[in-house]
Amino acid sequence: MARYSPSIQNLISSLSKLPGIGGKSAQNIAFHILSMDDAEAASLTEAITTARTSTKRCSVCQNFTDRDPCPICSDAQRDKTTVLVVETPRDVSTFERAREYNGLYHVLHGVFDPMKNKSISDTTISDLLKRLAEHSEITEVIIATNQTAEGNATALYLSRILEPSGITVTRLASGLPMGSDIEYADDLTLMNALRGRITLAGGKKD
Repeated sequence: MARYSPSIQNLISSLSKLPGIGGKSAQNIAFHILSMDDAEAASLTEAITTARTSTKRCSVCQNFTDRDPCPICSDAQRDKTTVLVVETPRDVSTFERAREYNGLYHVLHGVFDPMKNKSISDTTISDLLKRLAEHSEITEVIIATNQTAEGNATALYLSRILEPSGITVTRLASGLPMGSDIEYADDLTLMNALRGRITLAGGKKD
């Protein structure tokens, strides 16, 4: 005899596929959803549907947005000479929360990860290279991939392919321990990492 009805089991199974959600958490969320009244459930469903249909990638930075270009890329007050390269849209929110960085962003939507069959072509690095070629005002690329083996391999790849361009390539420095994710860093750690970034390559060539 099944522990739950097929519909409940399907809901639990779907929720458990979300990042950071284990079987027990998925079960708790599923029963919370089922305990909602019709208005609450409809509101949740509408929020998910609206986010799915309205959200797109910014054609400039590849961040998630409701309008293109996104508000950050469209902001005339941002520093147009620097681009901070991050792995996910969540990382953009993390840096914006810290209020230490006022330049532009580029979201890779992943990193080089052979163990998960993720190659460089699965990221938006090609979009970044095209963007840099079209915008000569960009003089520095700050690589802010996570301090993991995959993040570091991606950072090394980027520094090597950007070195001939003469663009200064820097990497976040102190305060971010190996194996850590940007989204879990506190504001002070991010501030120190940005201010203490190290140069990997480049400098405008005459």
